[in-house]
Amino acid sequence: MNVALAYKNFAAHRNISHIGLGVSALNTAKVLRRSGIRAEVWPILSGTDLRRRLTVSPVEQVIISAPWIPSVELQSLANDFPDTHFAVNCHSNVGFLQADRHGVKLVREAMELELGTHNIHLGGNSRRFCDWIYSAFGAPCAYLPNLYSIDPDPIWRCRVLTDGTVRIGIFGATRPLKNLMSAAGAALEISRSLGVGLELWLSCGRSEGSGDTILGAVQEMIRGLPHVKLVMNGWQPWPKFRRVVGHMQLLMQPSYTESFNMVTADGVAEGVASVVSNAIDWAPEHWKARVDDVLDIARVGRRLLLDPRAARDGFHALKQYVSDGLRAYREHFDRCA
Repeated sequence: MNVALAYKNFAAHRNISHIGLGVSALNTAKVLRRSGIRAEVWPILSGTDLRRRLTVSPVEQVIISAPWIPSVELQSLANDFPDTHFAVNCHSNVGFLQADRHGVKLVREAMELELGTHNIHLGGNSRRFCDWIYSAFGAPCAYLPNLYSIDPDPIWRCRVLTDGTVRIGIFGATRPLKNLMSAAGAALEISRSLGVGLELWLSCGRSEGSGDTILGAVQEMIRGLPHVKLVMNGWQPWPKFRRVVGHMQLLMQPSYTESFNMVTADGVAEGVASVVSNAIDWAPEHWKARVDDVLDIARVGRRLLLDPRAARDGFHALKQYVSDGLRAYREHFDRCA
């Protein structure tokens, strides 16, 4: 079995953290290869670029990260490479699709292409998304989740609160649906309730929609507070970003909608727990807070900070998720055979 994981390479470089789909593809390929499935990551710029790669290196399966290749081009590829199966894998749950009207259009068209061809498939990296597609449209949707490559026996450093400061990271694109303001407000409450200083780390350099307004609101919330230090972390190559994550004592990702959340998985790999919402369904239940209750987010955060087993619980949850996800890929490949 030869698999190509193709993503749109906006910056034409590998392993850059703001190309989240590239990082996701890299991790998925690692897990597939370890299980005996030959997988490659193809950063491509267009449907034409994908055609060129297939002409040179034919594969049995192409998984296209996110709906972005025009449907006419996709159907032409399916016609010209009849022995290759193409899966358009949606990396957003239903709620986030409101930010991408064109993506919704391509999802609808992928359903029609799947009905009219033998080798085009719609997929999703969230069971909730796949179940919705089947229930709302009566169409199949292959579950092809993000797989994350983790050390089977990680060694993590101890992150005891001994220096009078708590380091909390809120990372990712600055989008309204990420609920960054609530996370920052919870971090402020944690600092005051524990009687320690706060070093608040935020991502910068990729504001989407009203992102600049969001960052400005956070800055106003903490302006003039002597116990709070704001650290703006620019976008970095993914291995360097992992090291920044490992410097944190707690992460916060209380998103309104998600389908996986790479930052939370990065935290698990580095031994750092995250406060999340129930949108990140693979995370341990005791990591989850009510999404629109800032004090509940803070309560969960305090508990995780003081729980020496919190990171290990996340490790086991992610390990189980990856194991289940690998079975889902094998099932999809078997159905295509």
